[in-house]
Amino acid sequence: MHESPAAGEAHSFLPEREFVLACQLINEYAGIKLGPHKRYMVHNRLTRRLRARGMDSFSDYMALVQNDVAGEREAFVNALTTNLTAFFREPHHFELLAARARQHRAAERRPMRVWCSACSTGEEAWSIAMTLREAACPAEIVASDIDTEALDKASAGVYPTERAAALPAERLKAHLLRGVGANDGWVSVRPELRTSVQFMQLNLQSPQWPAMEPFDVVFCRNVVIYFDREAQKRLLNRFATVLRPRGLLVVGHAESFPAGHPAFRACGRTAYDFLPAA
Repeated sequence: MHESPAAGEAHSFLPEREFVLACQLINEYAGIKLGPHKRYMVHNRLTRRLRARGMDSFSDYMALVQNDVAGEREAFVNALTTNLTAFFREPHHFELLAARARQHRAAERRPMRVWCSACSTGEEAWSIAMTLREAACPAEIVASDIDTEALDKASAGVYPTERAAALPAERLKAHLLRGVGANDGWVSVRPELRTSVQFMQLNLQSPQWPAMEPFDVVFCRNVVIYFDREAQKRLLNRFATVLRPRGLLVVGHAESFPAGHPAFRACGRTAYDFLPAA
């Protein structure tokens, strides 16, 4: 189903020329491919940016983005980034992570390093932290995303109570604090969980990543579906440079891009062991 234009929209519909330009720019800035069926979505999201800027012209707005006036390029990327996530989404991945964490705790004297590479508003990163804490596995978790607004929400670790409603009562009590008084209806991540997670802004398609120590596990779920095949291959090869041998790569439920790579072998549903040649 297509997303329809917002009811009562004051702006004219996004012209074809500006839609094509928006698709080109989001691909250039973030590696995201948008098809023609996304035109309504792009219209609605950019209309919000026009309102915020007090503008009436899509053409003028796109010039603002291209010239990066007052940080509008970042706001443009944030507007067109899809942030769909939940606590313990695809629970079989966290069961696998828990098993790996127990093995790591028994075999290693160092913290387990995990990269949540598209953390969105943080539920995935905090689910990883909860899993490792329950496994009594010391951990260092890096959580990154291209969307700075989503990252602010992730690092704050505060959510409406209904976002955590599906968590078992024991897990909810162990890891989250219920708000009281003015904060009623909200939950926040407990301080002892926060110490294991470091948040950072990062574009997976950036030519250079910051220096990072090797990881035992990389989560990259439900993001490469927006990349073309060549971008997926490049990203997979780059993950191979930051994963430890026998490390684990976890991808989304509709993604199979590691399957053809000789160094990655399926070890579960959309999960792959990294086994580089000796």
